[in-house]
Amino acid sequence: MLLTLLIMTYALSLGVPIYQGNSTYTSDILCNYDGRYLYKKNSSYRSDILYHFDGKYIYRGSSNYSSDILYTYDGKYLYRGKSTYQSDILYHFDGKHIYRGNSYYTSDILYTLSGEHLYRGKSTYRSDILFTLGRPMPVAILFLLVL
Repeated sequence: MLLTLLIMTYALSLGVPIYQGNSTYTSDILCNYDGRYLYKKNSSYRSDILYHFDGKYIYRGSSNYSSDILYTYDGKYLYRGKSTYQSDILYHFDGKHIYRGNSYYTSDILYTLSGEHLYRGKSTYRSDILFTLGRPMPVAILFLLVL
């Protein structure tokens, strides 16, 4: 049990790589998510933090000041700024697809999440893979990849 906990802690401390396309080569790592911060490339340096996600708000860089809130995520919708008004919905996720705004029309499907891949549109064709995820991660982080 202790060994399992140590291995899990070590794996989480390494972060989750996000790769370009269908690649899993370290040279194709676009960013790295450690459960709190999204870093440039395969970095874990504070100076390379792109975004901070606290479970509800997405902040610019490593900040947690309300003035640096870029987006609000409520578990389904991504809103502009600190808002939760319907008019400020940018995207939403239904468990498989990322839609534009509050729409559920198939014509408004922007991305599809299937397994470890994020695809363009409603496709799950290999040629439409945009990103490969090293492990599952919060949908809010996926929204950041496509903004």
